[in-house]
Amino acid sequence: MRLQERKGRKRIEIAAVLLCVVLMGCGAEAEPSYTKQGMEAVKALDYDKAISLFQTAEENGEEERLLYRGMGLAYLGKTDYEAAIAYLETALRMGSSWVEDLDFDINYYLATAYYKNGRLQEAVKVYDAILGIRPEETNAYYLRGSVKLSEGNFDGAKADFDTAVAQDPKNYDRMIRIYMVLEEYGYKEAGQVYLQNAMTENEKSISDYDMGRICYYMGDYENAKGFLERLKTASDYGAALYLGRTYEALGDYNYAASIYAGYADYDQTKAEIYNQLGLCRMQLGEYQTALDAFQTAMSIEGNDMMQTLKFNEIATYEYMGDYKTAAALMNSYLRSYPDDETAKREYEFLQTR
Repeated sequence: MRLQERKGRKRIEIAAVLLCVVLMGCGAEAEPSYTKQGMEAVKALDYDKAISLFQTAEENGEEERLLYRGMGLAYLGKTDYEAAIAYLETALRMGSSWVEDLDFDINYYLATAYYKNGRLQEAVKVYDAILGIRPEETNAYYLRGSVKLSEGNFDGAKADFDTAVAQDPKNYDRMIRIYMVLEEYGYKEAGQVYLQNAMTENEKSISDYDMGRICYYMGDYENAKGFLERLKTASDYGAALYLGRTYEALGDYNYAASIYAGYADYDQTKAEIYNQLGLCRMQLGEYQTALDAFQTAMSIEGNDMMQTLKFNEIATYEYMGDYKTAAALMNSYLRSYPDDETAKREYEFLQTR
């Protein structure tokens, strides 16, 4: 069973853009209590609780547009895309003729739901509508390009990616995401062009951190080490994460683990550090220590990689030979993430052990 870094790290990232955390953070004091609690449950990834709270909000006559938006997000989290689409479309119809920030927010989520449901052309049309009103919405170009790439439209995707980069030429996070989605669909060399251009065109202003992680994605691990080791990895989260990954790529899991463990001594709130530490311990055959790392990460409140951590916890029990626990946990995992085809196949295997 193959362990995972952050779930979907090399897949298309069709993530909705939050306009103000989850919108409820802007002037949240005035928002209805059950709707606000429902949004808090969404942020905590407790989608069933969120749906119950939104239903109570509806019964109490709270603002329907916000609670339907919340229902859409909760069903999106539950991977019930048809229900998510229905609620988000309803929330959109409740808007006025005056286009507000909330309309854009809902549209981003609706495009995500369309994409996840395989309705790619409808997702593209949503991004078309967003860009028709706000042509400066750089992230919409990136997201539309990602959908086009999944349709096999490389030229259309590249045009959108080029526009996104031209509008925000020093957003290295987005450039890396563009590289990753191109690599996923077999266009690694095209993706590397963006990274190489970023290094060349911004050579005088780019930070050691950004140079280091771009070198990492380019596969230039020696130079990545050189840039990242200039930083304080014991207290710099990004530097620790990428330097550790660099040493993992070089096969030195023991040293990578020491980098992660050193950062974890400083800051116990970063789930991804613990996940990488667990992956290294697994490579070293230290299964109980790996399990401890994954479970520590799972206990971090509000972490956004619970699916990955749960999957890795199951894999660890399997490596430890505890197939009964692994099967029970996988059964629970599939109730939360029913569209994970890899997990379904693994569950079939576990049931035979």
